[in-house]
Amino acid sequence: MEEEWTPKITLFCCNWCSYAGSDDAGVGRKQQPPSTRTIRVMCSGRTDPGFVLTALMEGSDAVLFTGCHIGDCHYISGNYKAKKRFEMLKEILDEIGLEDERLQLQWISASEGSEFAEYIRKVTEEIKAIGPSPLRQEWMK
Repeated sequence: MEEEWTPKITLFCCNWCSYAGSDDAGVGRKQQPPSTRTIRVMCSGRTDPGFVLTALMEGSDAVLFTGCHIGDCHYISGNYKAKKRFEMLKEILDEIGLEDERLQLQWISASEGSEFAEYIRKVTEEIKAIGPSPLRQEWMK
């Protein structure tokens, strides 16, 4: 019997909101697939584009940015920086032909554990539908 493929998803979480939302999902026992590897950053705006590209080159099938809702950043404008970096990375991934689903941005507050868990389930299903990253396949050769 063939084992079902599980995507590898790298998740950059803002310490103050989305990481706390992730924790809330866990404490609330919200079911989530084991597809994500979480990296906590102090602010979504501190997510280095180089880390995102490295994650994709080293086997992630998708990378997610998560942070405080616009207007609620603990560092005032960090999520605006995250949005700009995300848009720049989207252009790069478009140029190399990667699907839009492989890089996503979602605002999640500390009290949105259920929404966090649902988002992870949704993204995992989207990535399962499009299959493993072609970058991973090229890198493995």
